[in-house]
Amino acid sequence: MSKILIIDDDLAICRTLQLHFQSEGFEVELAHNVDDGIELAGSFSPNIIILDICMPGRSGLEGIAELKQVCSSVRIIMITAFHDMESTIAAMKEGADEYIHKPVDLDELESAVNTALSCQKSARNVGLKLLSSATQKATGHVMVGSSRVMRDVYKTIGKVAASPASVLITGESGTGKELVAKAIHQASNRVSEPFVAINCAALVENLLESEMFGHRKGSFSGAVNHQEGKFQLAGKGTLFLDEVGELGLDIQAKLLRVLQEREFYPLGAAKPMKSEARIICATNRHLEEMIVDRTFREDLFYRLQVVTLQLPPLRDRTGDLDELVQALLMRANREMGCSINKVSTEVMDALHLSKWPGNIRELQNTLTKMVALCQNDILTPDLLPDHLQSVIQKSGSAIVDDFRSDEDFFTRKSASSYSLDDLKREHVSRVLEENGWHRGKVCDILGISRPRLQRMIVQYELESSAKLEAR
Repeated sequence: MSKILIIDDDLAICRTLQLHFQSEGFEVELAHNVDDGIELAGSFSPNIIILDICMPGRSGLEGIAELKQVCSSVRIIMITAFHDMESTIAAMKEGADEYIHKPVDLDELESAVNTALSCQKSARNVGLKLLSSATQKATGHVMVGSSRVMRDVYKTIGKVAASPASVLITGESGTGKELVAKAIHQASNRVSEPFVAINCAALVENLLESEMFGHRKGSFSGAVNHQEGKFQLAGKGTLFLDEVGELGLDIQAKLLRVLQEREFYPLGAAKPMKSEARIICATNRHLEEMIVDRTFREDLFYRLQVVTLQLPPLRDRTGDLDELVQALLMRANREMGCSINKVSTEVMDALHLSKWPGNIRELQNTLTKMVALCQNDILTPDLLPDHLQSVIQKSGSAIVDDFRSDEDFFTRKSASSYSLDDLKREHVSRVLEENGWHRGKVCDILGISRPRLQRMIVQYELESSAKLEAR
């Protein structure tokens, strides 16, 4: 019988989880602080530890290393109310196997327990220090978002950070691939070494080879001095190759040699130089298709993608949009010397309705332009680019069309006496009521995100109206 130790100071959560897993056939013990949990783990020898982060005395994070020492093969699942990147990465680096947010979804937790039980990987005890949020923000190495897809990204960063394995980051243009590479570097034991980036699409092939590997004086026309390449500059740190899919086949062969032999030849050099840098690559291209077309080497592909990290497009993480707008607005304020601290509801609606083909980079450019044109402390719809203003108009027209199809509504109300806001309020109110205020269903029907729905509820005072009617 598999054993589960639950360490949490919330007695109700402990009892609920105990009853659930006992009914599933597990032997379950409880502890309500880290010290008691460590003592109990020694005698109980659990297969799984479900560990809260925030407890009286030592935190769950502080207890992971000792729990791993007491039970070397134990799998640790963290549960927490924290939704930030730093906590997630720190937990995974310390050796946690999974990270689940409160309120706990029993199906998600049970799936994590089953996965942990079947996992045969050796326990890790990294014990590295994560940069503080303030330090990350000061250096620009901060990632924003608490959606499930981004939490999975943070988990992967935490797991691979201490490893020397090559990482391939894939995703559409503008999704923040270099930011992820920097986060991996910052969370690794190479943080005191250089992080060196090179855009493989920015230079022609003959210049790119010199840029990557360096050259000796006289190795080609114009080479009047020795020049160190990016591999040499990276030293024992991290070399980030952005847009690696743009490399020509000749340089691909030389990059493969570096990965296989850990050495390279500067142009014009007779002897090779050693490379101790970790390689992280990124691409927005489908390398598997390029392999079929014979424009990318299959052997290099497998060397690069020891670990693959897929970044989601912004349209698949719209729940993070409010956080992103806040962070990018602060950045734009710093760059432009402004102090804009408000965004109108209409602007936020337009941002949520956009598909963002250029992803976070497009959102950042849009906000920066709006800040540059803003004459007060709030971003208003007139500052939006034309294509986003048309998004608002189309949204309003869609709502009007929806009401035009509702004959019953127009027999009760005179449409001509209603403003667009009135129509929106009535429409949202009706959908909420028809679906029992189930916000997930309402968002699917209206085609909007939860944050936008909440803003509309507050704006139109729908929640307060519902409470008054209940009285």
